[in-house]
Amino acid sequence: MSEAHAHQKKNPAAWLLQYFRESAEEIRKVSWPSKQDTFKYSVIVVGLCVILAVFFAGLDWVLALGIQKLIEIKK
Repeated sequence: MSEAHAHQKKNPAAWLLQYFRESAEEIRKVSWPSKQDTFKYSVIVVGLCVILAVFFAGLDWVLALGIQKLIEIKK
């Protein structure tokens, strides 16, 4: 049995407290982006979503039109 697992079984409250302390320590080490970077990347993501939505809407329209023409030919 590992030491961490044994410690968890002995005192779950202490294990949980240690977990949160270690998590907070790791969060402090994170290099967070600036507001400008966050805004820039958000605009890029939204822009790409709009471009892809238009592309797939156009693709859907073309394919639906093609299927419709094939059905008309069949009749």
